[in-house]
Amino acid sequence: MIKILFICTGNICRSPMAEFLLKDIVQKRGLADRFQIDSAATSSEEIGNPVHRGTRSKLNSLGISTAGKYARQITPADYGQYDYLIGMDEWNIRNMRRIFGNDPQQKICRLLDFTDAPRDIADPWYTGDFEQTYQDIMEGLEAFLKKIRL
Repeated sequence: MIKILFICTGNICRSPMAEFLLKDIVQKRGLADRFQIDSAATSSEEIGNPVHRGTRSKLNSLGISTAGKYARQITPADYGQYDYLIGMDEWNIRNMRRIFGNDPQQKICRLLDFTDAPRDIADPWYTGDFEQTYQDIMEGLEAFLKKIRL
């Protein structure tokens, strides 16, 4: 089983979008039983809050529900529980390294590091552009699935 934890600042915009999009993709490809997919935050600011309305709206337009998802913060124990710890931007990566400590198994990366154009995914909390976030996340997910040959 491939265990993936998507991580962003608050776990209400980007990381749950990536979580639910990848869950939908692997479900439609008949591969859901090969994955454990979740998301979390580096910050404690949004713990317990539901997915942001902008992310919910975008995913709902695709027929994807985020019901039951509430923000949680990563813990040092998450390092040992996941194969991939995928952040959305360089700030997330710095905070992940601070919380997890060293990265001896090289599990920590940005989602768009799997693409031919590595870069940060802008935070729609600040930009308000959930469509661009969706496009960037889909680009990263497709590149990730190619890397792991699915």
